Amino acid sequence: MKVSIMGRAIEKQLLSITTINIRDFAANRHGKVDDYPYGGGAGMVMQPEPIYQSYLHALKLIREKRGLAADEELTNIRTIYLTPQGRVFKQKMAKEFAKEEDIILLCGHYEGVDERVLELIVTDHISIGDYVLTGGELPAMVVMDSISRLVPGVLNNDDSAETESFSDNTLEYPQYTRPVIFMERTVPEVLLSGHHKNIEHWRKEASLKRTLERRPDLLSGKSY
Repeated sequence: MKVSIMGRAIEKQLLSITTINIRDFAANRHGKVDDYPYGGGAGMVMQPEPIYQSYLHALKLIREKRGLAADEELTNIRTIYLTPQGRVFKQKMAKEFAKEEDIILLCGHYEGVDERVLELIVTDHISIGDYVLTGGELPAMVVMDSISRLVPGVLNNDDSAETESFSDNTLEYPQYTRPVIFMERTVPEVLLSGHHKNIEHWRKEASLKRTLERRPDLLSGKSY
């Protein structure tokens, strides 16, 4: 998080990221925050109390950042639980989340999290795909990266975020750079022409063609 585009954005104070270790809120000196599931079954389940206390601490930090009183109520704080049981994360969601002033990301582990605390604090259940990981940390980083690049000023060229894959339900057109000829393969002539209208037309057609070839599901029910 401290390198590349996101790292520079943090340095410029365009965004800030705070990590909270749930183990710091364990009720025992060993930092244990999981226990056996009621009803039996494999694995361990994260306990509700340490997670809830972590959540309250996150709200405290948000109040301090906003200059609010300690007892002032916070409403509508998006709290996202990263889980394979959630809605699949898409660019449209990234744009929606990027409008929020603050977001809390909850990373699960083991066999999951006690359902009661999820019912109390979570506003969104989000998955990054139909597969299972060892924890929610990597999905959280995916979500953070996707959201942060939509914050004004994070990208050197804000237009980049508007022309990329999924920005209009199509995949991005092919990109080329120097040299003009590589391994006997040539850059499409239209891109060298300097004719902006023709270039725009070519890119739109190339984008549609690529989407039809690789992700036809994105075009389902749409006309272009």
